[in-house]
Formats: sequence, structure tokens, C-alpha cells
Amino acid sequence: MVTMLDVAKKAGVSKATVSRVLNGKNIVSDAVKKQVFHAIKETGYRPNLLARQMATQKTNLIGLVMTNGLYNGPYFSSLVYAAASFSEKYQHQLILADGKHSANDERQAIDYLLDIRCAGILIYPEYLSAQELSKIITASSTPIIVINRELAECRQQCVFMDHYHSTELMMDYVIAQGHRQIAFIKGREHSSSGQQRYQAYCDKLVANQIQLEPKRVVSGDWSLQSGYDAVQELLSRDVTFSMIVAGNDDMASGAMKALREANLRVPEDVSISGIDNSPFSQYIYPALTTINVPIQQMVEQGILQLIAPTDTKANQLIEGELIIRDSVLNIV
Repeated sequence: MVTMLDVAKKAGVSKATVSRVLNGKNIVSDAVKKQVFHAIKETGYRPNLLARQMATQKTNLIGLVMTNGLYNGPYFSSLVYAAASFSEKYQHQLILADGKHSANDERQAIDYLLDIRCAGILIYPEYLSAQELSKIITASSTPIIVINRELAECRQQCVFMDHYHSTELMMDYVIAQGHRQIAFIKGREHSSSGQQRYQAYCDKLVANQIQLEPKRVVSGDWSLQSGYDAVQELLSRDVTFSMIVAGNDDMASGAMKALREANLRVPEDVSISGIDNSPFSQYIYPALTTINVPIQQMVEQGILQLIAPTDTKANQLIEGELIIRDSVLNIV
């Protein structure tokens, strides 16, 4: 293995000089820098970045923790794309750590990113509790920002949307269109945003004196397949519905396929809505009425708070927006 000493011998300089060149020190002349870089090319030397990071206590790495169950879907691919794009925009490199299937897995992923001395870490949590996340953030000297979830104890370290209020906007809209037999497809059991969306659905039914019918509620897991399966389950039950509010766009899209296979037209026979405003939602037929979750804005805000917290105007709460398209029929 080629070492820094080999480069120094090839360039005819000291090992310390090679180190200064690699660390960007201005005390080395341009002629010597040229000699060193030529020697690096000739020897094929690759600097030990981790060792350098340990010595300088600095990196240009932005860590992102997500559970792998979330990777397989347009919305979450958009999240990762945004994280990579904005990391590049601000001259940083994105490192993805897999939070896998439990709170312990998420904790280990965070520890890994701390160990490699990331400049900052974004967390899109699935399993860690608010208390556990707050404890991790408080104990860390590395800045950590939680995306799409509010922590009461560490609110300044969060960038999030009010999922409860956003779902209220959707429920107000579909009820105003005359729908009272409204089914709901829930997200993952442990999801904080999913719980808020379902609670808003329940509360809006009560507020409008609409009976909550448990048979109209089906659990999903955010995936296309779970939306498809949810509609098949609804159709097997002794219950009627004119409207399905899906917990996200992926499940809404899967639900639309199941409705078509059952010879039910959207929106003429059954209306449907989603949440997220995923890139595909405006291109499916009919175009999906949904709530815009501004994930790109949240990710950019989070990265800016990591790398330049004193220069970034805090905007922790980012509003969602009702996007009205063609999938909800007015039956008044």
C-alpha cells in the first residue's frame, strides 16, 4: 500500500509538507504543490480521509437516517433526492445510514454517523420515541435535525408540517363536496404523522356529526400494495362508502387500481384523495386530489440549520397545502 512517506520521497519533500498540501495549507509554494500532486498521481496514493477527519475534527458529510422500509416509494425517493441535491448545493456529501426495523437500529445508524464525524445529521424517524430522540439530540455535540416530526423538548431541532391540520383541510374539503360515508386507509402503526392524520379524520367526523364506522377504517403501511389490499378489504366488508381518504398518495394509487378492477369508476362511483403530492399524483388518471407535503423545503431548511445555524432564519413549522384535482366528485 502506498503511503504518504512514499509520496514525500517521490516528490523530494518531507512527509509534513505532503500533509500541508493535502490539508490546503497556504504556506506551501505553488511549485511544491505541483510536485506533490504529480507524485500522488505517479504513485496512485489515496489519502486516508477518515484519519484526516479524526485529526481535524471536521468533515463535509451530511448524514441521513431512514428506515429501509421507507425506501421503496416515490415520496421517499424524492426525499433522498432532495437531501442529496441540497447537500451538493451547499458543498457537502450525503451519507445514508439505514435505520432498518427498530428503534435500536435507528439508534445504531445515528451512532455510526456520529462516529464518522458527520458535520450534521438529518433524521427521518420511524421507531424512536420523542423522548428518545430528544435525549440523543441533547447529548450530541454534532448538530442533529429531525425532519417531518415535532419534538416538544427540542422544537428548534425539528423541521415539520402539521399533519393533523393538513388532514383537517382535506376532510373539510371532501365533506363540503357532500361526502359523509368516508373510508380511511391508515399508514404504518408506529408512524407519528400517520397517527395525526387518522386522529384528524376521526375528529372531523365527530365535528360534523358523522358517525365513525370502524368498518370503514383499514390499516396500510404507506405502500402501493397496501392501498390495493385495503380496498379489497373494504369491498369484502358489509359497509358502503362514497369516498376514500388515503393516508398517502402511494396507498391512494394502489386503491385506485383495486377500484378499477372491481369495475368502480373514480370519481363517479367512489372518490379518493391522498396526502403528499408525490410527483406521479398529477399524472395518474384521474389526477389525484391531495395535500402537498413540502418535503424539499423541509430538507433544505434542515440542511441549512445543520451547516449554518446562526445564518439560518428558523422556520420549523412549514405549512401543507390542499391540491384540488379530479379524483373527488361533488355529490351535493
